Amino acid sequence: MEKNKKLIIVIAALIVIIAGVSFFAFNEMHKNKEMTELFAIEKQEMENEYSTFATQYDELQVQINNDSLREKLETEKLKTQRLLEELRQVKSSNAAEIMRLKKELKTVRAVLRSYVIQIDSLNRLNAALKEENEAVKSKYSAATVRINTLSEEKKNLNEKVSLAAQLDATNINVVALNKRGRETNRVSRAKKLSVSFTIVKNITAETGNKTLYVRIAKPDNEVLTKGSGYTFAYENQNISYSIKKYIEYTGEEQNVTVYWDIEEFLPAGTYHVYIFADGNMIGEGSFSMK
Repeated sequence: MEKNKKLIIVIAALIVIIAGVSFFAFNEMHKNKEMTELFAIEKQEMENEYSTFATQYDELQVQINNDSLREKLETEKLKTQRLLEELRQVKSSNAAEIMRLKKELKTVRAVLRSYVIQIDSLNRLNAALKEENEAVKSKYSAATVRINTLSEEKKNLNEKVSLAAQLDATNINVVALNKRGRETNRVSRAKKLSVSFTIVKNITAETGNKTLYVRIAKPDNEVLTKGSGYTFAYENQNISYSIKKYIEYTGEEQNVTVYWDIEEFLPAGTYHVYIFADGNMIGEGSFSMK
């Protein structure tokens, strides 16, 4: 009876021990299952991050023109893709590998962040340089316009100075003289033409010896001349003259008279007179004969 009682106690103890071990084993198995599921979720999140980082490296390469920096980004992208491939091949139950790749992910994240900051800084610097370059171009354009304006103003001023320095012939008067030296308006009686005019005072004009050319044009615009060699230069060509006169110009007002001896037939009508000096036409007038 005593032996049976001891046996029952032993059996009961064994049952308790087995139940405890079974409970512990079941609890551990449940915990391992939960951990595996947790690692599986974390593994998927890590895969998504690795994939996103690889894509970001591609996007960063598009934003820059620096070949050296682009090569570094390509190297980091390839490293990220390699780690992503390793992660995909790891089982969710391999906690050690998942933890290692999790540490690698942290490093990848830090490196990517440093490149983002660096490229953002470069882009802002490039934007500032571009803005500065545009400002310089704008100032250069403005300066060019100003220079062109000043050149045009200088040119106009030079033209005005040149015009101001030109001689000017006024009071142009032409009369026909008969054989007795008296005025006549009959072309048939005219033997000589007297052309008188005044060179006005001009303190800006160059003084010294001057050559004056007088052109007398008949009603049909044919110029009276003594021969084909009687020409002078005017506006890049040689034109005929009727009378040439040398004077010494002092800058003061000066009266000039020249004569044309009539040796040819002259028709009735209106005649025109043009006076030239220093390559410029300095005066013109007209007269009529019956």
